[in-house]
Amino acid sequence: MTHEGNDNGNNTDPGGIRVSVLGLGAMGGALATALVKAGHETTVWNRSPEKAEGLVALGARAAATAGDAVRSGDLVVVCLFDHASVHEVLDPLAGDLAGRTLVNVTTTSPEQSRELAAWAERAGITYLDGGIMAVPQMIGGPGSSVLYSGSADAFRRYGPLLDLWGTSAYFGEDAGLASLYDLALLAGMYVMFAGFMQGAAMVAPAGITASDFASRAAPWLTAMTGAFQEYAAVIDGGDYTVEGQQSLEFSDLGDILAAASAQGVGTGPIAMVQDLIQRQIEAGHGTEGFARVFESIRRPV
Repeated sequence: MTHEGNDNGNNTDPGGIRVSVLGLGAMGGALATALVKAGHETTVWNRSPEKAEGLVALGARAAATAGDAVRSGDLVVVCLFDHASVHEVLDPLAGDLAGRTLVNVTTTSPEQSRELAAWAERAGITYLDGGIMAVPQMIGGPGSSVLYSGSADAFRRYGPLLDLWGTSAYFGEDAGLASLYDLALLAGMYVMFAGFMQGAAMVAPAGITASDFASRAAPWLTAMTGAFQEYAAVIDGGDYTVEGQQSLEFSDLGDILAAASAQGVGTGPIAMVQDLIQRQIEAGHGTEGFARVFESIRRPV
């Protein structure tokens, strides 16, 4: 079951739900702010109490302890530093959480998400895992989305509330899927950023600023994302010999590597891609399409 968008089949007014938010870093604070502004009775807690002051001024209630916060909400949202800190805060409160819904938007691995879901099930806690595809300033605005997996009932019941943070997408009962999708999308983002920095480093010795380079790189890279669906169709079809593809041999990045070296800069990002290409060429697939580098990643050995 997959749901995307703001129409999740629940027309209940999202206001009026008692919510507790544990963790008031930049992201946790943004999530809590959206809840307060929407009219929810919101209780907040943070190890450093001063982080709650701005939310209290908006109308939130500050809890003295994490336990007080948990007991104050029907829905408990956790946005902490990491998986270990989630257990550190919540393990002593398993009894208080029983019968409530827990939404964990702390960044965790898929296996950690599944482990926490199993822990919640044993304690009688309804569990929903979330991956936030936004920076704090985007919460509740255009481009913000949050990926969810875990309890379908919780997603349906609290859908209008979840949509306050951004477009909601549900990926099924496997609690690890939202995290997997989240981290996979971030992988693409970081590799793209590293590619931009590779190019910026190459032109810097010529006196070209990173800002000038960005003005040309942004529209170019944006246009190139249109190729994603074409590559996806080839990968899903499993045939890297279909016509119209740029071959791996033609995609050799030796000239780019040489230019970077001549500029006296590192070659790490582009050398990584060259390695993926060369592995497929050496395996006898040089005339096949560039999309075949997917196989170098999928089967690393």
